[in-house]
Amino acid sequence: MFAETLVTVLCGLAILTGVAGIVIPVLPGSILIALSLLAWALWGGAGTTGWVVLAVGGVFVLAGMAAGAVLTGRKLKQHSIPGRSVVTGLVFGVVGMFLIPVVGLFVGFAAGLLLSELHRTRAWRTAAASSRAALKATGLGMLAEFGLACLAASTWVIGVWTAAVA
Repeated sequence: MFAETLVTVLCGLAILTGVAGIVIPVLPGSILIALSLLAWALWGGAGTTGWVVLAVGGVFVLAGMAAGAVLTGRKLKQHSIPGRSVVTGLVFGVVGMFLIPVVGLFVGFAAGLLLSELHRTRAWRTAAASSRAALKATGLGMLAEFGLACLAASTWVIGVWTAAVA
C-alpha cells in the first residue's frame, strides 16, 4: 500500500512538472506526462483504471504534441520564418533565463528571434512583423499543448480518485 501511494505522489509531481514544462521549455513537458501515466498504470495499483487513464491521457498528450507542432509549423511557414530564427531565439532564451530571473527565458527568446529576423531581412519593420508572427505562432502552439496536457492531468486526477473510491 505504501509503495502504491509513493508511486501516485511521485507521478503526480512528475505530471505537474510536465504541465509546467510546456510553458517553461527548459523543463520536460508532454513526454514526462506520458511516462508518468505509464508508471502509474504499471505500479500505481489502480489495475484496469490505470490502463484506461494511460490510454485516454496518452491520446491527450499525443494530440497536444501534434497540435503544438502543426499549429506552430504552419504559421511559421505562412510567414516564411526559417527554423534558424527560432533556434536563435531558443539559444537567447536559455541565456536570458540565467541573466534575468523569472522572465529571462521569454525576453531572451523574443530578443533572439528579433535579432535573427533583423539579420535575415535587414529591415526593422519586416523583422518586427515576422518576429511578432513567430511569437504568436509559438504561443498558440504552447496554448494548444498546454490545454491538452491539462486534460491529461485531469484524467489522471479522476483516475486516482476513482481508484481510491473503488
